[in-house]
Amino acid sequence: MKKHKLLILGTRGIPGSHGGFETFAERLALYLVRRGWKVTVYCQSDEEKLSYSIWQGINLVHIPVPKDNSFWSILFDFKAAFHAVRQEGLILTLGYNTAIFSLLYRLRNRTNMTNMDGMEWWRKKWNALEKSWLYINERCAVWFSNHLIADHPQIKRYLRTQVKTSKPIAVIPYSTEIVTEANPALLQQYNLVPQNYALVIARPEPENSILEIVSAFSRQKRNMPLVVLGKYLPEENPYHKEVLKSASDEVMFVGGIYNQEVVTALRYYASLYLHGHQVGGTNPSLIEAMSAGSPVLAHNNPFNSWVAGEGAAYFKDMDDCDRQMTQLLHNKAKLQLMKQSSLDRYDAKFADDKDLKAHEQLFLATLNPRHNQILVTPQESSKEKSLV
Repeated sequence: MKKHKLLILGTRGIPGSHGGFETFAERLALYLVRRGWKVTVYCQSDEEKLSYSIWQGINLVHIPVPKDNSFWSILFDFKAAFHAVRQEGLILTLGYNTAIFSLLYRLRNRTNMTNMDGMEWWRKKWNALEKSWLYINERCAVWFSNHLIADHPQIKRYLRTQVKTSKPIAVIPYSTEIVTEANPALLQQYNLVPQNYALVIARPEPENSILEIVSAFSRQKRNMPLVVLGKYLPEENPYHKEVLKSASDEVMFVGGIYNQEVVTALRYYASLYLHGHQVGGTNPSLIEAMSAGSPVLAHNNPFNSWVAGEGAAYFKDMDDCDRQMTQLLHNKAKLQLMKQSSLDRYDAKFADDKDLKAHEQLFLATLNPRHNQILVTPQESSKEKSLV
């Protein structure tokens, strides 16, 4: 039997070590290969020439990129699209930052599906020119893609009501593996005690509420540390400098941690997981925290409230964050209820590789015209539509 073929673009490549899209691309590719698919993933490379390799049954196309900056990333995406359009198979593009190149697929009558990755151009970190580029490419993704994939019902609603597209949109939130145990000895290098610290894992950007969280935590003595992951460059970034300046001596900035076992242990043993993301869809880091049973205190917006559910706690601003932490950090009974709520919500919506299975269903429906229709997922029940 002829194997189905899929080409994955839009990431820096796999094995995943950069971010959510890379991790998802790796999970999806491995899953589909086990299911008998032939999968190709495009990867950035510091080599001088185009090269090919195979990793765990996945075909990798290594495209040379001299430097890691925005210009070369755009050029990488163009080279990947130009290569992919001449290959066989469905095309899955993760993100729309360079969706203008999807015109190549439309001109060659290739089937392309785009994961819309939230309202990227809304983010505060972009200047006017960058926002314009992202806005244009968001529209290009809608115009040139055959199918759109939203990782959150709110993204679908935005595309329907604001972008006003009638294109098929599949709502497929991310999933991750459940965490049932972790090594507490991995906390010793940071002098942390299980169930006696709060945790933040996010890029240090304004729309992730890092300043609000750190400032709120630092207003009073908490008798436990706030552990903040992420790379801070105060000499280069004024926002980073402001966050560091606002921190009390109970805030620990431990830098970027790329050892997954260590990150898992930090989540698993945290008293409280703080999630300040204001823009975007289903954030993989929040799902990973819930899968580890972390009690969640999140910024109050439709994205986070749909993901974390009614059992999580939410804050509106710095003052509210302070109040919530004061009430929660040493309330063991409440935190235990929130922990169970995280696990229950994860089990109901994000367990058992639901995202991978839904993607394969969508791909198969696309390959079979008789069943080519919008994928209806369990995440879109009528009750939950009211949340967005």
